[in-house]
Amino acid sequence: MKKFFDEFKEFISRGNVMDMAVGVIVGGAFGAITSSLVTNVVTPLLAALFQSPNTDALNITLREGDAAAGVEPIVLGLGTFLGAIINFLVIALVLFSVIKAMNKAKELADRARKKKQEEEAAAEPPKPTTEELLGEILEELKKKNGAA
Repeated sequence: MKKFFDEFKEFISRGNVMDMAVGVIVGGAFGAITSSLVTNVVTPLLAALFQSPNTDALNITLREGDAAAGVEPIVLGLGTFLGAIINFLVIALVLFSVIKAMNKAKELADRARKKKQEEEAAAEPPKPTTEELLGEILEELKKKNGAA
């Protein structure tokens, strides 16, 4: 049983599990932001365009309800569905923009790092090749053998 808990402890403390947990928390907060954007910005704009207070007004009632008779109304929720589509599109657009910006920042950082490495490599004097080193050793041996 101890081995099981040790393995679980190792699993839960891995970096990618923690990254995932942070992602879920940030995703929840991000969802609240995008929901607010849709509810408080996009929906009122659409309401002004369609002269209705919200997209729910675009729902179509197929059958009126009668509370006294216990009859539930039947509503075709086109407006509610439209609101869900708008919410999805706004979230997708914002995520796309964030990922695009992150990729661009990574590309710029990679380019700067590569340029720095090239500058450092150019600043170092070129190292002698194997043939040059062997030639120098041969010259030294000739000098020693010629002097002896």
